[in-house]
Amino acid sequence: MQSLTDLLSLFNTIIFPTAYTTMAIDSLRLPFFFSCFVLLFIVVSAAQPGNVEAPYYHCSDIGNYTINSTYQTNLKTLFSMLPSQPNDDNFRFFNLSFGQVPDKVNVIALCRGDIAADDCRSCVRASAHNVSEICPQKKAAFAYVDDCQLRYSNKTIFGVVENEPTSYYTNPQSLSSSDETQFNSAVERLLKRLRIRAASADSKFATGNATVNSQAVYGLAQCSPDLSKQQCDDCLAMAIGEIRRCCLWNVGGGVVRPSCNFRFESYIFYTPTADTLPPESLGSPPPVSPPPRQGKGDKKPANSTAIIVIPVVITTILIISCCTFARARKQREKAKTVDENRLTESLQFDFGIIRIATDDFSHANKLGQGGFGVVYKGRLLNGQDIAVKRLSRDSGQGNTEFENEILLVAKLQHKNLVRLLGFCLEGNERVVIYEFVPNGSLDHFIFDPIKRTQLDWETRYKIIRGIARGILYLHEDSQLRIIHRDLKASNILLDEAMNPKISDFGVARLFVMDQTHGETNTIVGTYGYMAPEYVMHGHFSVKSDVFSFGVLLLEIISGRKSIFFCNGKQVENLLSSAWRNWEEGTIGNLIDPCLKDGSASKMQRLIHVGLLCIQKDITQRPTMALVVIMLNNSSYRLQMPSPPAYLAPTTGDSNMTVKANWMVDRPDQYGSSQISVNDVSITELCPR
Repeated sequence: MQSLTDLLSLFNTIIFPTAYTTMAIDSLRLPFFFSCFVLLFIVVSAAQPGNVEAPYYHCSDIGNYTINSTYQTNLKTLFSMLPSQPNDDNFRFFNLSFGQVPDKVNVIALCRGDIAADDCRSCVRASAHNVSEICPQKKAAFAYVDDCQLRYSNKTIFGVVENEPTSYYTNPQSLSSSDETQFNSAVERLLKRLRIRAASADSKFATGNATVNSQAVYGLAQCSPDLSKQQCDDCLAMAIGEIRRCCLWNVGGGVVRPSCNFRFESYIFYTPTADTLPPESLGSPPPVSPPPRQGKGDKKPANSTAIIVIPVVITTILIISCCTFARARKQREKAKTVDENRLTESLQFDFGIIRIATDDFSHANKLGQGGFGVVYKGRLLNGQDIAVKRLSRDSGQGNTEFENEILLVAKLQHKNLVRLLGFCLEGNERVVIYEFVPNGSLDHFIFDPIKRTQLDWETRYKIIRGIARGILYLHEDSQLRIIHRDLKASNILLDEAMNPKISDFGVARLFVMDQTHGETNTIVGTYGYMAPEYVMHGHFSVKSDVFSFGVLLLEIISGRKSIFFCNGKQVENLLSSAWRNWEEGTIGNLIDPCLKDGSASKMQRLIHVGLLCIQKDITQRPTMALVVIMLNNSSYRLQMPSPPAYLAPTTGDSNMTVKANWMVDRPDQYGSSQISVNDVSITELCPR
């Protein structure tokens, strides 16, 4: 490793991750590291100083971000994009940016030029996960493994040469003294050829071999493809200039920098590609195997001590770690119990106070009704307005389970989610208390011919992006994985500034215990918003919410409900109308006439995004992470949509018969209003 301090820092990160840095563990750090110091010193002494083998992780000291900050959300969004969004021309190079300064995050990932696509994506995915664990809350970091490397930063890194940090790799097998001069000379000549070839190649990657006295040497050189020819040549020249510090007198070695790297070995370690140079010498060199194991009569290499000691050190550290964590775990569990008891007390309301706040649940205070209860407006004694959901009495769940799951849902905190304030239990009464959102639900605006004039283009665009961010939080960034399953205009509330807040999320898990998996026999949600695979087969996933979001987006842009209407002799719904206009090149016809002052091109782009979300083929729909990218980055190239899942209309205006191509005939469910089977959502209780 680079130093003993770096080694101790790495063990500190692995053995004591951020999630466990409680006061109890802090008290155990000193005795733990004192116990390990001597053992670690043996390993460090036995290893060659300045050398590191892959994987290698460097946590930058340029600054930290805070938990649940915008920077962390942007970083997670980009990491979720990396495995599935390669460059079309070169799947081995990834370059993404997201967010606005000062929270903008830039990510570059690069795979070795001979790696297959699936291996590349797997390596990048693993590197993104590992660097997040090893470098928590760091605004910049660099990860390198044999097959790929990844770096992220809040600074511009595309097209910029990064020479630090520099790490070295050395094959421990040494050259015999008689071969040193000629072998080293062959290595330097080969690396020079590879440097020139890599700098000139579009892939910025080159491999090749040479022979000297029947001894083969194989080499690899690579730069980040965003560099120019001169930048790549300069970077590799400086890296190769470091060879005498690390590995010139060994049979293999290499130098790794964020912008370039090289490696050489006495055996072939790469797959030949179109960028492989022909051998420098004439004739085919004899095959050379990887370094052989030492036999009984062989002299042990200088580093054999490290090879023997390392397993003993690891075993000892694991034993010490187990003892340390056993003690720390008890203290964490005790502290967790105390914290949860305090949270329960802070969330629990007296039922009498709620009755007073709602005027004994009077009809005058009724705000609405869903599948699991009635919602009332209330006002606490301190003047705070609240929304009170009085649940049905047949949930079939005990009080303990109800309290535990309320605690889980209460931890969902996002500006685009309605905040849960508390609950109360008394006999058969179960009440959930939310913040009161004064402007009511989106459907009261968007579908009202008068009120919808208040929603100009900028306001609607803000609402769409806010809903997308809220769903992304439920899908990927919350402690629980939430699949909403009833995303619709009436479940989007608007605050004083017309910011959207998603409601009815997560609470369904409190009442429907058997619906957290990927299939259900009970279809719940609102017809017109539900994805076809859900209605037809009971299959639900995050892509089900993506479908609902696409329908909601089209409603917001058009000002129309997703119901059937008569277009001359043709019966259409919003989805079929959108697709017909797309195919006819008249997509502007779908835009609400009230939106006179908005950008027509931006509106049409959003309709394009909506069509991508409502595609019948679930594999073609984007994730919410990608949807957020599409909505915030106008330069992101959108794919062509495939036909959506919608009810196929029939011509004729005699009886308005409608036949479904992916669900049974339900003409009674469509009309002037949307029918909700149940206002519920799905929560997977898997903390992350």
